[in-house]
Amino acid sequence: MNAFLRLGWRTLWRDLRAGELRLLIVAVLLAVAALTAVGFFADRLKGGLQRDARQLLGGDAVLASDNPTPPAFVERARSLGLAGAGTYGFPTMARASEAQGGASKLVALKAVSAGYPLRGAVQVAVDAEGPGQATREVPAPGEAWVDGPLLDALALKVGDTLLLGDAGLRIARVITLEPDRGAGFMSFAPRVMLNQADIARTGLVQPASRVSYRFAVAGDTAAVKRFSDEVDASIKKGELRGARLESFESGRPEMRQTLDRAEKFLNLVALLAALLSAVAVALAARGFAASHLDDCAMLRVLGQSQRTIAGAYAFEFAVIGLIASALGVAIGYGVHYVFVLLLAGLVESALPAPTLWPVAFGLGVGLTLLFAFGLPPVLQLARVPPLRVIRRDVGGLKPASITVLAIGVAGFAALLVAASSDLKLGLIAVGGFAVAVAVFALLSWLAVKVLRRSVNETTAPRWLVLATRQISARPAYAVVQVSALAVGLLALILLVLLRTDLVSSWRAATPPDAPNRFVINVMPDQSDAFQQSLRDGGVRKFDWYPMIRGRLVAINDRPVSPDDYTEDRAKRLVDREFNLSNSAEAPPHNQITAGAWTPDAAGELSVEEGLAQTLGLKLGDTLRFDIGGQQNEARITSLRKVDWGSMHANFFVMYTVAALADVPVTYMGAFRAPEVKGFDNALVRSYPNVTNVDMSATIGQVQRVLDQVIRAVEFLFGFTLAAGLVVLFAAVTATREERAREFAVMRAVGARASLLRQVQRAELAGVGLLAGFLASIVASVIGWALARFVFDFTWTASPLVPIAGALAGAALALAAGWWGLREVLLRPVVATLRQAAE
Repeated sequence: MNAFLRLGWRTLWRDLRAGELRLLIVAVLLAVAALTAVGFFADRLKGGLQRDARQLLGGDAVLASDNPTPPAFVERARSLGLAGAGTYGFPTMARASEAQGGASKLVALKAVSAGYPLRGAVQVAVDAEGPGQATREVPAPGEAWVDGPLLDALALKVGDTLLLGDAGLRIARVITLEPDRGAGFMSFAPRVMLNQADIARTGLVQPASRVSYRFAVAGDTAAVKRFSDEVDASIKKGELRGARLESFESGRPEMRQTLDRAEKFLNLVALLAALLSAVAVALAARGFAASHLDDCAMLRVLGQSQRTIAGAYAFEFAVIGLIASALGVAIGYGVHYVFVLLLAGLVESALPAPTLWPVAFGLGVGLTLLFAFGLPPVLQLARVPPLRVIRRDVGGLKPASITVLAIGVAGFAALLVAASSDLKLGLIAVGGFAVAVAVFALLSWLAVKVLRRSVNETTAPRWLVLATRQISARPAYAVVQVSALAVGLLALILLVLLRTDLVSSWRAATPPDAPNRFVINVMPDQSDAFQQSLRDGGVRKFDWYPMIRGRLVAINDRPVSPDDYTEDRAKRLVDREFNLSNSAEAPPHNQITAGAWTPDAAGELSVEEGLAQTLGLKLGDTLRFDIGGQQNEARITSLRKVDWGSMHANFFVMYTVAALADVPVTYMGAFRAPEVKGFDNALVRSYPNVTNVDMSATIGQVQRVLDQVIRAVEFLFGFTLAAGLVVLFAAVTATREERAREFAVMRAVGARASLLRQVQRAELAGVGLLAGFLASIVASVIGWALARFVFDFTWTASPLVPIAGALAGAALALAAGWWGLREVLLRPVVATLRQAAE
């Protein structure tokens, strides 16, 4: 053991000083840094979002229902040692006194009691312009806290009286932040918060009132889980009708799609950096082993055993792997703070400390990289025969054992799939690259054969003939070089294409002209006048649809009820009324995914595909709705994909006709308000019954998050770019010594340096063109699969991508060749030939 340790230390120190391990260290360091940077950030972000989600709920878990919380559950929470706080809310009209103008406004009323909220804090200001301050108090009896926009709408100020039902309450504070506001439609109406003791005085809660009750609990994690499990069991048994359990997993749904896509893309970037690093390690290790053949032959002559030599190099790689991986983890830890800065604001306060999982994972990836891809060719050095000292034609490197390579590749692939946090993403990325390598190798071998036969040596330029001979004389090297270059370019092209389309799809969801106002409760006799008011105010484009309330009562003549379904969402959908609509033409912002929309076809329906999946609906099914006491039946003829974050007016179910006869209807619209002061107030005065919801703050928040996510994606892209350049450099320089000997022979027989420079450029440009072309085609295929099955957006790659990829490949190959091979043409001929003869 002491022998191989001493030899290992000596070879390690010598190779470090000679710079022969530099490429290996850089490749491992890049892979580990990219993966751990994402790992540290994702680990902390997950913890922060879970913590903030509890604040968004106002507790650790919330029982929400349409009926008062059963006293048994309140008592059960108390017996488990949990703190509890109940709130309830409903929409109602708030108004100013006649002396102050008598204006009215639909508000979202919320009654709270002492202890609210259990998590987080309400922030209030003393006036509409003042800064918010966190408070643990609740409104005192006789007082109301309100949103700032309500003061503008009713022309009131702090200290004035707000009329709610039969009661008048003094406006005491302005709400600047309500942690558990939620994302429901009525949450966008101005908030009025009051003490539960004042509800009876208002007379607003009557037997038929539609009130939403929420009972939040907070405390020990085990006790919260036990309470949640018991509530969930009661809901599934049907003992709590119209109830649902909310926990931190369901928090912040309005940002979920964006954050999920961002996390997947960051994981993809890190995966590609690791895959590229694996290729770089394999190329660099083979070059390292080739340069040590003669040294190992001399060691064999001097009596070193195969076991000692193998142990020495295994020890050297283990030490290098640990050092490079530790450096990568340290760099990744530092880099993840850049993500924290770029994505500041996604969580409400400082992120919690990361766990040790990213550290362990980073070290495992680094060591797996070296041992799976770097060690197999190096271990062949132990089998170099002593005869190589006098015969240079024996003891060359052979292809690595298929078994050893398969085990290593399988282990590394399993690590990457686990790191992806998404099975589809991991399988498509890793599997796509595995298939791509085989495709690249096959097509590049065929291309070499075709090239050799297609160049006429009697008529072609001399530099082209020599370049063709260079490539065809080493077909195996040409295949490896083209394949390695293609893999590097594949990752770069794939990320450029995905990033472009992904960002475009994000931007398209909330474009600069996206609607920022929703209006509801427009009466039929107001419809034309309201639309004319919008046009007079400068609004040229808006959504305008009828809104009909209907309850699903039968599917294919079979009555339906919540008991027919096991999924909570399906039960809730069947248990409540739908917002239906009708239109002769399909909404332009909806995509028909199945069937066909026939304009103005009576008795036909179009259903949102998510609703169809939840309720088990399919094309041809007949649905019956109870609309205002009338039974209306129609057949499903199309399914639509609806982007609920698009800020447009969207519906689960739409009749494909211009009008429905004899049904109660109101109208809703979505539009972008002109930047004219007083526009909203003028609408409210002209149409006091209409609810006008301002979505500007919500859209601004979404767009800020998108900007942050895009900056983080572009930042991490630099890691993969660096890994791709390392692969390109390793691929181009893999045959440097062979090129040096061949060029030395050519120069010895009279070839000029200018001719050899032309030969080198032609070879590099040809290899780069082929690699870029192949990489572009495969990148388009893998990109389509990722866009379709992982990121869920439309793939719009240009047909010019293969041409652009080929040109980019040639340019990068020439640049890498200039950097890595420029000294080949500058070496003295005598020195090169003497070294080759030794």
